[in-house]
Amino acid sequence: MPKVKQEYIEEKKRMIVDAAYAVCLRKPVETVTITDVIQETGMSQGAIYRYYKGLDEILSDLVTKTRDDYSYIDRLDEITSDPDRPFEDVTYEVCAVLAETMADHLTDIQKINFDFGVLAINEPERMARIMAGSNSRGNSDYLRKVLFPRLIKAAAKQGHKPIISGDELLSYLAATLTGIEKYCILSNCYGERKNVEPRKLFETFAATIILMFGGRIHE
Repeated sequence: MPKVKQEYIEEKKRMIVDAAYAVCLRKPVETVTITDVIQETGMSQGAIYRYYKGLDEILSDLVTKTRDDYSYIDRLDEITSDPDRPFEDVTYEVCAVLAETMADHLTDIQKINFDFGVLAINEPERMARIMAGSNSRGNSDYLRKVLFPRLIKAAAKQGHKPIISGDELLSYLAATLTGIEKYCILSNCYGERKNVEPRKLFETFAATIILMFGGRIHE
C-alpha cells in the first residue's frame, strides 16, 4: 500500500479544523462536540480519528488557526520599529491597528477567542491542555511583553513619565484592552446592541495612554 503523502494529511486536517471553526461560529465552544465536527465535515467518525485523537486536539489546531489569522504582530512591529517616531503618533497608530483588526474579526475569530476564554474559566485544566497543543504565538503575550514596554520606552525617550509605576501601568493597559474586547464581543455577538464601534473606543484608549504619560493628545 502506498504511503499517504504528508500534504494529503495536512489538507485533511485543515478541512477538519475548518469544519470545527464553522461549528464554533454557530455555537459556544464549550458546547461543541466531536459529533458536531464530524457532521460538519461529512466524514465518518473513523476517518476523523485517523487524523485526530479527539475534539480537544482539533481545538488545539483551531487555536493555532485563529492566532495566525488574527495576528497583528508584524504590523505593530513595523510601527514601533522606528525609535525616532513621536510617542503620541506611535500610540495612535498602534490603537488604530488594534481597532481595525478587531472590527474585521469581531463576529468570527474574536467570538471564538472569547468562547475559549469562557472555557478557560469553567474548565481550566482542559483549556490548558488545548493551549499546550497549539504551536502559535498569541497576541496577548506580544502586547504585554513587547508592545507595551516599547510604548513606555518611547515615552521615556521624549521625557514623559507615567503617573503610576511601570508594573501598574502594564496591568492597567492589559485590563483595559481586555475590557474593550469583551465589551465589543458581548455587544455584537450576544447582546441587543449590534453596532458597537471598536474604533471610537480605541481612540479613547490611545488618548488615555498618552495623557497618563503627560503627552499631548490630538485635537
